[in-house]
Order: sequence, then structure tokens, then C-alpha cells
Amino acid sequence: MTDAPGGIQTLIDLMARLPGLGPRSARRAVLMMLKKRGQVMAPLAQAMAEVALNARDCLRCGNISDSDLCPICRDDRRANGEICVVEDVADLWAMERGRAFGGRYHVLGGTLSALDAVGPEDLRLPKLVERLAEEEVREVILALNATVDGQTTAHYIADLLEGRVRVTSLAQGVPVGGELDHLDDGTIGAALRARRSV
Repeated sequence: MTDAPGGIQTLIDLMARLPGLGPRSARRAVLMMLKKRGQVMAPLAQAMAEVALNARDCLRCGNISDSDLCPICRDDRRANGEICVVEDVADLWAMERGRAFGGRYHVLGGTLSALDAVGPEDLRLPKLVERLAEEEVREVILALNATVDGQTTAHYIADLLEGRVRVTSLAQGVPVGGELDHLDDGTIGAALRARRSV
């Protein structure tokens, strides 16, 4: 198959680097945008240019914002003494979609990983410790992924904050609407260990 002309092929190659898009999907997306330049491509290019210019990390929590503090950190109603620690911004957004948490967040920017040479100094852990006193934090909720690196990071943070603040973690187990027959052994085990009275 021949490459598309010049800049179009460059656009296809760049889009193919995005998660969930391979070369074929990127090619289809670019062709659709070219057909609808006025309705899709021009506004997309303008939005991307604006985001590239204005997006920055929130100075307090690490969320993505267009100002020094994100809307969550600017909202005084969310200063309730609870901070939910997440691995990255995608996790923060997932928590917000659930609309179950009314406090503030702290984005670590990754997890501890010996294989990838990510140590405590590579994460936003010092800023988390600073926030404990600055914001009168009563509880830190660890909402880290149930992976080896996520759990290692959760244990490290729990040890780091021991005696300073209450540290909790999200319950793990059977999802709402889940059927036992479709769950893996680890999920069933976690649900059994986290059982409570009814």
C-alpha cells in the first residue's frame, strides 16, 4: 500500500500513536476528517492548539487544568478533609464520573516500579505530605489499581502516612451487576476477604 501524500501521512502516523488507534484506524479517521474539514478538522485543530497552549498540571493536586488550580481544588465545598490518591488523571476522571466522592484528589503521576526504575522521588509524594498540614486532612483514601505496582505503592504510602492521618483504600471485589461465574479468582478472593455483615 502506498503512503498518503506528505503532511497527510504525517498526520496518519501521529494519530496511529494514540491509544486504541492503529495505522488502519488512524487512516480511516484522517480520511473522515479530510471529508469534513469545516465541521471536524478545523475545530479539532483549533481545540488542539488551545489545549497545547493552555493546559497545565494543577499546582495542588496534579489534575489537568487551564489555570494554576483545577476546578476541584478551587471549590471550597470540596475541602472536607478527604484526599483521594490516584495514579493518574484518567483515574481521577473515572472517580469523578461516578460522582460518589466529594473531596479533593492527589495525582501521583505513576506507581512505584522496580522494573521501570520508578522510586518514591519520581512520584508526587512530597507534595501529598505537604498537603496534610496545609489542608487539615483527616483521611487519605488510596484509589490505586489492584496491580502489583499499585498495591506496592499503596503499602508505601500507608507506611509513609502512618500516625499522621487515617489511611483507607477502596474496597475490592464483586462489581455491581457482576456474576461470580465471570470473575477471576483474585477478584473473588478480594471480595471474600472484604465481606461485611448484612
